[in-house]
Amino acid sequence: MQNPAAGELDPDVEALKKVAVNAIEDMKGQNLSVLDVRGLSTFTEVMIIVTGTSNRHVKSIANNVIVDAKHAGTQPLGVEGDQTGEWVLVDLGDVVVHIMLAETRDFYQLEKLWSDATIGTSRSAKN
Repeated sequence: MQNPAAGELDPDVEALKKVAVNAIEDMKGQNLSVLDVRGLSTFTEVMIIVTGTSNRHVKSIANNVIVDAKHAGTQPLGVEGDQTGEWVLVDLGDVVVHIMLAETRDFYQLEKLWSDATIGTSRSAKN
C-alpha cells in the first residue's frame, strides 16, 4: 500500500530531513533509509534509519545529527540510547532518526514495521 499522504514534504521538514541525511552521510552511516510516514504516524513525518559500524560510530553519527540540527536552528526534542550506542534515537520533531548497530537493526526490522511507508535512500533523500 502506498502512503496516502505521498507528495512533497513541507519545505521546513524537507530542509530538516536534508540536514539529518547530510550529517549521517558526513559520518559514513551505512544502509541509509528515509521513510515518509505521513498518514501512518501522528508523531512524525519522516523516519530515517541508518546503521553504524560500532557503538562509537553510532554515537558519533547521532552527535553529528544533533550538532548539525542545532546549527540549522532545530533543538532536538529528545535523545535516547546515547549511553550504550546500540540504538540511538534522535527526535527532531517532524524527523526522527534511528541510528543502530547492524545486529540491532536486523532484530527490530523497523522498515518491515513501517512497510506501508514510502521508502527512499540517501540519494532520493537529497532530491
